[in-house]
Amino acid sequence: MGRKNLSVKRRKEIIQSFYRIAKKIGLENTSIAKVAEDMAISNGLVMHYFKTKDELLIGLNAYILEKHLKIVNSIEYGAMDNRKSLESFITSLFSRKWNTYFDDGVFYSCYALIYRKEDFNHSFRNYLEKLHQVLQLKLHEAKSYGVILNDNISEITEVIFALIDGAYYYLGMFDQKDDSYNKQEELYIKYAIQLLNFSSNSI
Repeated sequence: MGRKNLSVKRRKEIIQSFYRIAKKIGLENTSIAKVAEDMAISNGLVMHYFKTKDELLIGLNAYILEKHLKIVNSIEYGAMDNRKSLESFITSLFSRKWNTYFDDGVFYSCYALIYRKEDFNHSFRNYLEKLHQVLQLKLHEAKSYGVILNDNISEITEVIFALIDGAYYYLGMFDQKDDSYNKQEELYIKYAIQLLNFSSNSI
């Protein structure tokens, strides 16, 4: 058990090093050799855990998912038993605070790989599906409390995330302190919330 835990710990350390270097010099310039140099270990030791850079990329994708799920699940709005809690949760998904936890440049470099690497495409899709499941569960919870009346929750989840992904990508090119940024973000949030059919007695 101790050896297994050590292996998990070492794999995570390697992925974290890979991420740090990618954040500094770009994902395309990051290599197993640079990870080994950063960690002051041999190339062979890195390759004991990740035989190729592609395997490291899959590990990085899992690392992204772990961090994002941790953030989403740590958002404390209580049960989705009222309109304010649900609206606050959806609003938080549009926030650019995500980039304080994971670098946008690395994230979008990873995203670009879905068009070139089939294994990474499957891994990244799995990452997105798990994030979608979090919102879908929140919407089902809200419905169970009678806050919303929608039957097409899976469809709403997909549309809201399409708005989130598009907004995040587009607004990433603008200064968050600018008034036009805030107005644009509020526009996306407004239309996401308008997809929900709130019951007349929801507060």
